[in-house]
Amino acid sequence: MIPADAPGQPAYWRDACAALAADPVMAQLIARYPEAQLSSRGEPFVTLVRAIVGQQISTRAADAVWARLLAVVPQLSPEALLAHAPDALRAVGLSARKVEYAHDLARHFAEGRIDPARFQALDDETLIAELVAVRGIGRWTAEMFLIFNQLRADVWPVDDIGLQRAVSRHYLAGDTPTPKALRAFGQRFAPWRTVATWYLWRSLDPETVLY
Repeated sequence: MIPADAPGQPAYWRDACAALAADPVMAQLIARYPEAQLSSRGEPFVTLVRAIVGQQISTRAADAVWARLLAVVPQLSPEALLAHAPDALRAVGLSARKVEYAHDLARHFAEGRIDPARFQALDDETLIAELVAVRGIGRWTAEMFLIFNQLRADVWPVDDIGLQRAVSRHYLAGDTPTPKALRAFGQRFAPWRTVATWYLWRSLDPETVLY
């Protein structure tokens, strides 16, 4: 069963599901989760700052730091963040390194090196390259941004442990694929690899994946 259209859902979702359903495993997963929902969350700059805040700490700790940061910088923008000295940002619970990362991200936005107005014209790899030029943003974070903020249709994050586990469980009889092997495996789902990833994640966790 192909999921019904949902508010905010990408326009490509139904077409992607129809194509992916040719794969028996995907057909089962699509039928299992008919309430499929992927919608963009937040402004690009805010989304990326939150990704930096959440690195290498628990979700609960990240939420606490995020709340304190917004109390200090309620209108979070590149200019507002840059107006706060490192000591003020460390006081909310950010490490010195994360303060450096956040300021570097803010400078990239403020100086136009990252410009959300240009995102639509950039292919996935070009946008990823712009994002990973920021200190503290690696490829996985950039790929999550493309999936959950930009709603790109064909992202296949081969370094993601959840994706590795799901492919191992459903297709490889428990063998864990290397990133290289997983990249080759994912070609069968192009050009809808984001949608395949979403359903594979759901097969491990019944809760909707958010970022």
